[in-house]
Amino acid sequence: MPRATNPRRPPRPLRLRLRTLSLSIDESMAVAPAAPTLRSSFLSSPRHPKLSLSSKLPVSRRLPASYPCVRALDLDQNTLVAISVGVVSVAVGIGIPVFYETQIDNAAKRENSQPCFPCNGSGAQQCRFCTGSGKITAVLGGGETDVSQCINCDGVGTLTCTTCQGSGIQPRYLDRREFKDDD
Repeated sequence: MPRATNPRRPPRPLRLRLRTLSLSIDESMAVAPAAPTLRSSFLSSPRHPKLSLSSKLPVSRRLPASYPCVRALDLDQNTLVAISVGVVSVAVGIGIPVFYETQIDNAAKRENSQPCFPCNGSGAQQCRFCTGSGKITAVLGGGETDVSQCINCDGVGTLTCTTCQGSGIQPRYLDRREFKDDD
């Protein structure tokens, strides 16, 4: 039936307003529960590719977000986490060597007069093969013994301390070296 028009007014164009939107989701499409939302001027709701609406709809009619994304780059949460982990890894990878270098430099500036612990400040340690005598006694059997010069210390009875390198002063933590003799 035709509409009655007022002769004084021109007819208005017919406008349809979208009030409701019906979507059907079958059982194979699992919908994740919504994560806590983040409120920021840099974050906006991401667009769901399977549930996209017409571009003519106003911005306020978009579907709610289950995760935040950056408005300028449109990155999802997994990408943001990966970028964050990468940045933190680079920072830690640079920070640790810088920290150790500064500690070594600061230790070199400090006065160190603490005596070496293994050699008690003498710079020499007793030979473990001959126990300081410089000679090794071997029992051959039948009551015979053979006394020979120690092959580890060349008959001296002492070795240079491997921790302080013979200085008698305890080195700082990162400068310490201790080499064990192979028995």
